[in-house]
Amino acid sequence: MPSPLVECIPNFSEARRPEIVEQIVQAILAVPGVQVLDRHSDLDHNRTVITYVGTPPAVEEAAFQAILCASQLIDLNQHTGAHPRIGATDVVPFVPISEVTLQECVEMARRLGKRVASQLTIPVYLYEDAATCPERQNLENIRRGQYEGLKQDIKTNPERKPDYGPAELGPAGATVIGARHHLIAFNVYLASDDVQIAQKIAKAIRNSSGGMRFVKSMGILVNGRAQVSMNLTNYRQTPVFRVVEMIRREAQRYGVAIHHSELVGLIPQEALIDSAVWYLQVDEFLPEQILEQRLFAALSKAPEIKAETPLTSFLDRLAAATPTPGGGSAAAYTGAAAAGLVAMVARLTVGKKKYASIEPQMEAIIKRAETLRSELTQMVVEDAASFDAILAATRLAKITPAEQVTRLAAIEQATLHAAEVPLQTAEKIVCVLEIAAAVASLGNLNAISDAASGAALARAALTSAGLNIRINSQSLQNQAPAAGFLARLVELESQANRWVQAVDAALQERTGFKLI
Repeated sequence: MPSPLVECIPNFSEARRPEIVEQIVQAILAVPGVQVLDRHSDLDHNRTVITYVGTPPAVEEAAFQAILCASQLIDLNQHTGAHPRIGATDVVPFVPISEVTLQECVEMARRLGKRVASQLTIPVYLYEDAATCPERQNLENIRRGQYEGLKQDIKTNPERKPDYGPAELGPAGATVIGARHHLIAFNVYLASDDVQIAQKIAKAIRNSSGGMRFVKSMGILVNGRAQVSMNLTNYRQTPVFRVVEMIRREAQRYGVAIHHSELVGLIPQEALIDSAVWYLQVDEFLPEQILEQRLFAALSKAPEIKAETPLTSFLDRLAAATPTPGGGSAAAYTGAAAAGLVAMVARLTVGKKKYASIEPQMEAIIKRAETLRSELTQMVVEDAASFDAILAATRLAKITPAEQVTRLAAIEQATLHAAEVPLQTAEKIVCVLEIAAAVASLGNLNAISDAASGAALARAALTSAGLNIRINSQSLQNQAPAAGFLARLVELESQANRWVQAVDAALQERTGFKLI
């Protein structure tokens, strides 16, 4: 059976600084289990659309990391562009691909919305199938007034209160999150620089003005040429070719022609096939007549080729000639593996008659281990993002004295965060060691080597995290917080040593073997 797959197409209010876009892409790719299929940056719109797919948990985590990264790097107070927007991460739709229902995507949207609001204090609006009221199903209703208008309206108008988060906009603005079926983002350029013609055509074809069903459109000027910018929300009911022909005929009324069209992001193959069949007037066409369709059908019957797993994907990125992910991310990943081993031992203990008296304790350990595993997996991404932020700060302009001051302050702040992240990782790793000692002492004897292995991995992960804390603390100009980081690290290492000794004592007592 194929694995569940979800597509996510987040839109970010940035295109003119490619280094920022690249950091957002890397934040997505750092999550095991996702693959970026496409990115589209429009300089006039000053907007980037990224398309990626993966398993539902991975796609949801990658969306959070992308929103986090964008909120740190994009200031809406400094943003200009032709496209309407209210947030650094403007809109995040989830689309079911295979073995996933639209309702599951709705649940993903709502979980992500709550997390973004609580952890990042960014106002979140739900739209399309995830909307909490009919007025918010349409994105344009939520984006009315754009960032500048919403910034004031959100404080006083109860109808603009977000679904989650504060009724106040910061530099990252607000984010719209939802679930929907496939949408085609499609633009048609006219052989004219008269934007009013594009606006009249957009009004004629869009559904809200009495035009074509499942068409959202607006007329704007892009690079000196009038453009009809569209979202086609149901290409089966309103095909692309029908929309283009409608625009062509409307344009003729004003004495202009279509210059060219533009696809933003990806399009389902079916939509292109329908257009080709219509324009070519192919009679009795069958999809099986397409060479690639027949080829893929034949290959699907061939012996299955093992796909790349999330583990090999992360290890490949770790081995690549890039500074991230590095030792800090590897420490978090190893700590997550250690937590997984602890959870496994506890699960192998639960349900066994011999260990019935400690079953409640083991169930509590399972819950704690899974929480730590999830948090450490997230730290894999956060550690890489923190170092990427240092690299971004070092690339800031330094020509004028003011620019030099700004650059140095940005480097200091980024370095401070890069020391904080592995310290958070170290805190969680010591917690893993604590529960490893418990399962080593009490858990299923047949799995005690796994408990000890988890402890050994956790101790190695702590050493790696500690190295990152020390090197980043050393780079800080202000050594006051650095001293605090290092003092806390010494405490954690002392605690870790006690838990490792407890695991060693349990191993010797129960098996005669030694860990250290």
